[in-house]
Amino acid sequence: MPVIHLVRHGQASFGAETAQGYDVLSDLGRRQAEVVGAELARRAPRAPAVVCGTLNRQRDTAEVLMDAAGLDGTLRTDPRWNEYDHLALIERYGTAAGDPDAVPAGDRGVQAVLDRALGAWMDDTDDGGWERFAAGAFDALRELVAGLGPGRDAVVVTSGGVVAALCGGLLSAPPSGVVALNRVMVNAAITTLVAGASGLSLLSFNDHAHFAGHRRPLLTYR
Repeated sequence: MPVIHLVRHGQASFGAETAQGYDVLSDLGRRQAEVVGAELARRAPRAPAVVCGTLNRQRDTAEVLMDAAGLDGTLRTDPRWNEYDHLALIERYGTAAGDPDAVPAGDRGVQAVLDRALGAWMDDTDDGGWERFAAGAFDALRELVAGLGPGRDAVVVTSGGVVAALCGGLLSAPPSGVVALNRVMVNAAITTLVAGASGLSLLSFNDHAHFAGHRRPLLTYR
């Protein structure tokens, strides 16, 4: 049975003064990508197909990961693995009258606003944006699995929202459950799925044991 490892990208540089803005790995994010690559090498996926979204932080994580894991082959990209636009969501659903100055300062304040915005987006059936986002992620996953031959696994570098959408769908979680899954996603954590005769099953979610012990300082959520 094919095993699919979904890896969240490493920490991005929030507020970085670059042309890409947030969409660039921090130095810590690159180190996280190296560590998760070493962890994947330990797990020894079978001739894995390696795929990522088209965002810089996803592609860069995948390249560092592949080098650290000693994975050969060509890195494929698919925009369906991209994250939703969290800034646009906060502006549309998470602030008073769309006022970006209404966002509280600090990680906890921003997270609370993002949680509210994500829940409102999922409830907004007239918009249909969440349904398209989640359906695109599932389509990408099914196509990936269908293209894996016998005895072959996959590694996908994506983002927390995509992983939460997939796991929430597999668990038939309500919107509040998807928001809760999204909230606790760790950078460079591994979520593992298996594709069997009965379909896709979730084996593990948000595994970040590779950041335990002396690597604890590498553990980040944003």
